[in-house]
Amino acid sequence: MREVDVLGVRVEMPSNQPIVLLRETSGDRYVPIWIGAVEATAIAFAQQGVVPPRPLTHDLMKELLAATGSELSEVRITDVKDGVFFATLVLASGVEVSARPSDSIALALRTGTTIYCSDDVLAEAGISAPAEEEDEVEAFREFLDHVSPEDFESGQ
Repeated sequence: MREVDVLGVRVEMPSNQPIVLLRETSGDRYVPIWIGAVEATAIAFAQQGVVPPRPLTHDLMKELLAATGSELSEVRITDVKDGVFFATLVLASGVEVSARPSDSIALALRTGTTIYCSDDVLAEAGISAPAEEEDEVEAFREFLDHVSPEDFESGQ
């Protein structure tokens, strides 16, 4: 397992599909995970420190953990099969709960929990960004600094 940071979310064009981008903290690989618009908003809210007037699902999950005396010790992105990613929430008690990566990331950001990605997932889905591509990564970071959760709402 390798620790990863959440760089943020963006909308992939032309499909208009949101993705969350993870970056290996001790390497040069990035992992894009396609997610739903609701989850993209939840992740963007957490990164921007937005507190909604009523708790969102991930806020509720955080409160449930606190109310039951449970602690989320780590999030693991464990597998990718046919383009579908899988994650596990690991509680301090040792209990492991299967979850979607998008939900796991949104909860991890709210609780300050470290996110890890398996070596197999990094090998299969990771994209290396050599130094000459750092300008592109910097442009993505710039985008993330100016994106708002409303950008992920569908016009339906």
